[in-house]
Amino acid sequence: MNNTPRLRSAYPLTPRHNEQPNQQQGEAATSRNKRSNTNVSVRREEESRPLIPFSILDAPTQRLYVSAFYLGLTAWRFYDYYALLSDDNSSVTLFSKWIMIDAIFLFGLPELRVPWLEWSATTIAVVYGLHAIVNAFLMFRLPMPFETGLVALMRMLYDRELAVSERRVKPGSLLHNTSLILGKQIVHILPEGSAMLNPEQRSFCVDATHTFAELPILVNQSAPAFMELLRLDLDTGANETITISSKEVKKLVKQADKGSAKKDSASSRVLRYSVKQTGSYRLAKVVDDSNLEVQVSSADALVVPCPSAQIKIAHKDRCRGDLSDVKFEVAGTPPLKVRYSKRVNEEDKSDVFLTVHPTDSGSFVPLANAKDSLVRLDDNGSNVSWARTHHATVPINETLGTQGWWEYSIDEVHDAVGNIVRYPDNMKGKSAQTIKTAKTIEVHEPPKVLFEDCSAQKPLRIAQGDSVPLPIWLNPSMQQDMTSLSHKVTYMFASGASEDPKSEELSRTQDVTLRHGDRGPRIQEPGIYTLTSVSNQYCVGQVLEPSSCLLLNPPEPEISISSETIPHQCAGNSVGLRLNLDLIGTPPFRVLYTSRHENHRPERHSLKVDSLRTQLELKPKDPGHYSYEFSSISDAVYQNISPSQHSLKFETDVKPPASAHFVRRSPLGDACIDEEASLDVELVGEAPFSLEYDIVHAGKRKNYKEGHIPSETFTITTPKLDKGGQHVISLTSISDQSGCKIFQREEAIIQVRHQRPSAGFGLVEGQRSLLTLEDRKAFLPLRLSGKPPFTVSFSRLGHEGSFDKTFRNTNDELGVESQATYVIEAVKDSTCPGLLEPNARYFEVQWVPRPTLQVVQSSSIEKSGPSLSKLAVCEGDQDSTDITFTGNSPYHLEYDVHSKPDRGAASVNHRSEDVALHGTSIRMETSQPGRYQYRFTSLGDRSYDSSVGSFTSSTINQRIHSRPSAKFTNLGKTYSYCKEQTSVNDFVPISLAGQPPFSIELSIRHHSSTTPEILNIPNIHEHHYDFHIPQRALSLGTHSLAIRKIRDANGCESRLDPRGPMVRVNVVDVPSISPLEPHTDYCVGDRISFTLAGTPPFNIYYLFEGAERKASSSTTAFRRLAERAGNFTVTAISDKVSGDSCRSRSQIVKSIHPLPSVRMSRGRVSEVDIHEGGEAELLFEFEGTPPFEFTYTRSTTATRGKKSIVLETKSDLSEENTKSIKVSDEGTYEVVSIRDRFCGVTAQGIQGRTSQQLLAFK
Repeated sequence: MNNTPRLRSAYPLTPRHNEQPNQQQGEAATSRNKRSNTNVSVRREEESRPLIPFSILDAPTQRLYVSAFYLGLTAWRFYDYYALLSDDNSSVTLFSKWIMIDAIFLFGLPELRVPWLEWSATTIAVVYGLHAIVNAFLMFRLPMPFETGLVALMRMLYDRELAVSERRVKPGSLLHNTSLILGKQIVHILPEGSAMLNPEQRSFCVDATHTFAELPILVNQSAPAFMELLRLDLDTGANETITISSKEVKKLVKQADKGSAKKDSASSRVLRYSVKQTGSYRLAKVVDDSNLEVQVSSADALVVPCPSAQIKIAHKDRCRGDLSDVKFEVAGTPPLKVRYSKRVNEEDKSDVFLTVHPTDSGSFVPLANAKDSLVRLDDNGSNVSWARTHHATVPINETLGTQGWWEYSIDEVHDAVGNIVRYPDNMKGKSAQTIKTAKTIEVHEPPKVLFEDCSAQKPLRIAQGDSVPLPIWLNPSMQQDMTSLSHKVTYMFASGASEDPKSEELSRTQDVTLRHGDRGPRIQEPGIYTLTSVSNQYCVGQVLEPSSCLLLNPPEPEISISSETIPHQCAGNSVGLRLNLDLIGTPPFRVLYTSRHENHRPERHSLKVDSLRTQLELKPKDPGHYSYEFSSISDAVYQNISPSQHSLKFETDVKPPASAHFVRRSPLGDACIDEEASLDVELVGEAPFSLEYDIVHAGKRKNYKEGHIPSETFTITTPKLDKGGQHVISLTSISDQSGCKIFQREEAIIQVRHQRPSAGFGLVEGQRSLLTLEDRKAFLPLRLSGKPPFTVSFSRLGHEGSFDKTFRNTNDELGVESQATYVIEAVKDSTCPGLLEPNARYFEVQWVPRPTLQVVQSSSIEKSGPSLSKLAVCEGDQDSTDITFTGNSPYHLEYDVHSKPDRGAASVNHRSEDVALHGTSIRMETSQPGRYQYRFTSLGDRSYDSSVGSFTSSTINQRIHSRPSAKFTNLGKTYSYCKEQTSVNDFVPISLAGQPPFSIELSIRHHSSTTPEILNIPNIHEHHYDFHIPQRALSLGTHSLAIRKIRDANGCESRLDPRGPMVRVNVVDVPSISPLEPHTDYCVGDRISFTLAGTPPFNIYYLFEGAERKASSSTTAFRRLAERAGNFTVTAISDKVSGDSCRSRSQIVKSIHPLPSVRMSRGRVSEVDIHEGGEAELLFEFEGTPPFEFTYTRSTTATRGKKSIVLETKSDLSEENTKSIKVSDEGTYEVVSIRDRFCGVTAQGIQGRTSQQLLAFK
């Protein structure tokens, strides 16, 4: 018995404990002997093991589960068969369904390798064939001998009927209908659950620095498990759905809860989801951990490229007075705002906001408020192409009027959606020249040069053959930044002493490179040195006065001496020696001579002579023989020159004359070149007089004699003095009536100027013209030479008259306040009239033109008197006006918008705008219909502030038309027609609003078609239109008629949502229905029966509880269980031939008396969260015949292991079908009983009628 082979599915043998040890050893030996023979069978046994190991489920349990599954399939099969008997279901569909299910089950069963169920393929095929035959009999309802009994059995097990609500109910359940009292409400003091994207309406952007944006998702009262985001691409407009899986959501929740106390689903948390792509994001769906959708607030988050800006400059070194030539390159979502600052020599000078509107970005951005980053998509899908990145270059040109360091830095960049990029934090520790958002310009002072202590009036004098440094004074203003720069100085040399450096005399131009403090080149050639220009590696400078230096080589000093004795006036004896010294050279002179006297030592004497002639009277006290020898002569230039006469030795052995005196002694002052000079001489003695005098100049002496002078005063008039320099008038002798000639030593010095004074305008930035602001005083540089003060006469070209001005500086300025070309007519210094420089007589002063505004002409703008009229547009249309500016950007524009809407009060809105470029677009106001006037009041630019008085205002007028509207007069009405009708006499009334004539477009769509038929109706001249549906547009079935769009005479169009309000049109046929029973009153639980005429199956339409319902019947009988109370009214019937296209209208009314019912919280168990002290609303909905009396309780909320406890019971009355009660206590509220005028119901069942009679069910 023990060795009998057993199936592997059999139960294991019972262990025997009384086996002897020797028996076990024998079995072990036998097993070892057979081991080699059973290897192959073991491998086969392993291959045939079941799919589910026995260690998990043993074989009997596996067979039990397979059998239970098969019985479940069989029950499902007979349920479908029973439903097929009651309803008009498709037999072919059910047969195909069960053929497929049987095939999967039977052919998949061997794969499980369940013991005893491992059938062969033949067996499986036979069993499958039998199942197919059974399915054919059942699903095609073929006659079977046991069908009657089978149906009876099924009805016993499954007794359900179709009720008037078109659902299957058990008749017995109506007696104990728990649905009569439904719903309860649990009140908690908790916040409400919701989900919202970007709750704080923030803006987001991404760039190379900020590679991702964290979108905040606020979740209240929920533990999210799944989310979906919708992204709209900015460039292509394509939609993309982003799925946030459960794993990602858990990670986001974990991050949100990190660092805080443990939260449950009733708490609030903010999830931060990172995105790297730009676009418009919308939270589409949120599912919580209970697989329920959370209420999602409609809001969007716009992620755009971060705005950016950088500064570009052409050169970092400029001269004072140059233009800055700075450009800002800005990129981002327009319009953009750039905030930049300017610092001059570490001092803040300005902080400016500029609005940048790129020309390629359209007229304006479609945002209600550019500061609000929350952008909402419209129903048709937003076009967010405006949010793409646009680039613009903004030039900043201003005059660099201060020497030093000018630093331009971009502080902030704002885009249209509120993103702000601030740069100062990124610039810490970096040089301004190494980053793109800050640039520095070094402004250098133009160099200046002049001659120091040398001019044409104050020449340099040196000895012949000697040299002297040219006294160039570089950088007279001592600018610190010029001390280390090399300067190129150009000067012109002209030989001689002519006042014009460009004369026929020998001239040349030389360049010299100098640094501050360097000495000029050494010069020795006599002539005029004139500075012409100065420059360094950055700037071209100015040449100041004095710009000319005269170098002279005076002749060597000479002396000639004549002697005579000095007789006593009375006796005529000699009392001494009178020496007449005639000197040539540059005073003062120093003459050395030696005197000798008999028997005395020689004595050396020095005589200082300040003039060219002197007389030395030597009157020794002692008598004797005296000798005087002259050894050398020195002047201001030469030293110790021996006289050319070898013997200047005078001896004498040891007797009041006439005299002459100058009325005004020397120096007499300056004389003008090429003019005569006059000197008055006073004569002493007896007339007539004879006077001799010399004129000495440049080492030459010329003698003049005047005789027979009858008076005691005489005026010496010199010839024209055509040479500049010092002219000495020396009186040599005088004689009177006695004829005695008396020696004179009187001298007068006349300084003849080498040049005439000159006048001319200086250069401003290399030219003699100036551009200044209107009504602002301008200062014109003057270059004057001569001796101050200067009197200059000016005139203006095109204006009569002239005016004189007095100046005291050689580099003075003329202040003017009007624009004109100023001309120098004449100049005179303190003594002499001067010359005018032909090329420097004129200086033009122009005003910087004020900014102007011009509306760009287009086909939509026309001139209407003094103002402009813009073509009318429709309400809500986008419209703008382009405006161009002339002037210096940026501009500041101010204008008023006068609005007079068709409905409402008139208003005035003042607007201002800062424009960086030379043009902008003004968005027209089209939100409300009416008349609008845009009046530009002021305009300013970089040069001029906004000023109302200096700006000619412009006006633009525009009319905004209201949009037309259309609606069906009887909205929601269903219009029915029969297919057999040849004409349609009924019509659909439509109400129109707007300016006639109208044209409307309607769509009519059959319920089985996805493409509607479009109907256009033009030229409607009334505000009411009766639309007759064309017969060609009607076919068998239900049609939907909707208004698509309407256009009025103003050209305004309104598009209506085709899925919005509409009317329906049904085309039906005519079958018939009649009741089997004559009475009309029924109770809940009764069966209502009808007989049908037509071709089955039928569709029966009836009204129950005020709602139209549809039922189907496959036979000529129609029966329904009176499930609920109400009026059961059969309104129409259709059969198989006509379908639903044509219904037979009838009015068969059956009254079902109701059982009272109540629904609390609309029949559901609802939980309401309120705050402490708040109120919740209990909504009771009654069905039945009022008045109603109901009782409800408040109990504790049931928890696991603990039942709820009734806290209080209340009763109330209601005359209406609904009643609302406010409660503020926490707990579970539910109704326990309800009574109406006829019946009463408790939570345990039907209580009965109010007349104490029991309800009866027929």
